[in-house]
Amino acid sequence: MIDIRPVANIVGKLVITLGAAMVLPMAVDFWAGDPHWKSFLEASILTMLAGGLITLATRDVQRQMTMEQAFLLTASIWAVLPAAGAVPFMIGAPGASFTDAYFEAMSGVTTTGTTAFPDLDNLPMGVNFWRAFLNWFGGLGIIVVAMIFLPVMKVGGMQFFKSEGFDTLGKILPRAFDIAREMTWVYIALTATCAIVYIVMGMSGFDAIVLAMSTCSTGGFSNYDSSFGPYLGPLEYAAAFFMFMASIPFIRMVQLVRGSAQPMWRDVQIRAYLRWTLYAIAAVVAYRLLLGGATDIGETLRETTFNVVSTFSGTGLVSSDVTAWGHFPFAILVVVGLIGGCTGSTSCSVKVFRYLVLIQAVKAQLRRMQSPRRVYPLLYDGRPLNHEVVDSVMAFFTLFMLTFGLLIVGLAMTGLHPRTALTGAWTAIANVGVMWGPELSPNGAVNNLPTAAKWMMSVGMYVGRLELLTVLVLFMPRFWRG
Repeated sequence: MIDIRPVANIVGKLVITLGAAMVLPMAVDFWAGDPHWKSFLEASILTMLAGGLITLATRDVQRQMTMEQAFLLTASIWAVLPAAGAVPFMIGAPGASFTDAYFEAMSGVTTTGTTAFPDLDNLPMGVNFWRAFLNWFGGLGIIVVAMIFLPVMKVGGMQFFKSEGFDTLGKILPRAFDIAREMTWVYIALTATCAIVYIVMGMSGFDAIVLAMSTCSTGGFSNYDSSFGPYLGPLEYAAAFFMFMASIPFIRMVQLVRGSAQPMWRDVQIRAYLRWTLYAIAAVVAYRLLLGGATDIGETLRETTFNVVSTFSGTGLVSSDVTAWGHFPFAILVVVGLIGGCTGSTSCSVKVFRYLVLIQAVKAQLRRMQSPRRVYPLLYDGRPLNHEVVDSVMAFFTLFMLTFGLLIVGLAMTGLHPRTALTGAWTAIANVGVMWGPELSPNGAVNNLPTAAKWMMSVGMYVGRLELLTVLVLFMPRFWRG
């Protein structure tokens, strides 16, 4: 049997950390003169107490982790932390049910960005700060998981990046601290720079901090019902830049800070991501100008750039009604949402790396059909791709699409409109954030959806963020026999 105490010990410490972080929104409400700060104080005490009890009960445990414990830890963090993060939503404003509060916190921690709250404009400042902080906290966590745990656990072809992380699981904790520290500082610097740029370009200080956390986590929570609507204009280009930067591998930014720019410029994944983004923008702009009735080239380019980058990166901030652009642009947005950004970033979905591997595999198969006797090695960025990586990528992609389809069917069975079911499954499994449908509130909130639909979407966000296999392996009987 697996010893769950080391896992529980780390999870308990993270719960304490999240509880301590509730002091930040408490301070925001206190500074604003809002008595709601007392709710955050109560939530902080309860959360830290729960985390402290778990930590004390498991304090005498071995620090070195096995493979099974690493899987269990990864899955447990993203299941337990949303429960802790949901506490302020139930104790204070908006006084949400556990279902809505957990949905909101899960959407935040997984950096999805779909909201269950229909009136963001009138929420206390501390609540909107907390929502954005959950985005930011979850974005940091997924960077560490993507570069440390997933390569070691060989999830979805991530073993290809093992050399950039760690060679053995036994060294995972001490070495994880070093690389996590560097990526954390880069993440903080990117967020701070984004906030400063927002302020210089005209945002209020509070809005800049909230939206910078949401932007750099590619999370998409906004403190406005109109999302990024209050800040149309040049700020859309600034936001698009930071969303793009947050969806490229953070290990490349660490190398850049160290003084080595070549790895970033030569990264095949980054170049493909940039190229595909420009293709999508060009296609949508051309359609809107030639067939969609748009007349202002500058406005069309700005709106399209912002919303395409937001969807591609999985951020989910919106600045206009993209459904009014036509069916072709809408289809483009759905497709780029199913691609996602780069591995090792805060971005989501299948990731560019896996599509590049799939393209190489398809090309090789077509060549074999033409010349069966020849050998066509699979290469990625000049490095050979072994069959284990290719098989893992294919297994992940198949499972992702199968889960996507099952989630559409499940949501439709709750009585949702086909568009709501489709975009709800899409936004959940790909962690995009934005969705459309007649059952949604004017700001896109899911508060009117059936409880079963909300829980299915919560599960979709959870398995999508953890790349499916990390969770599904827990259901294998052999896993628990150790």
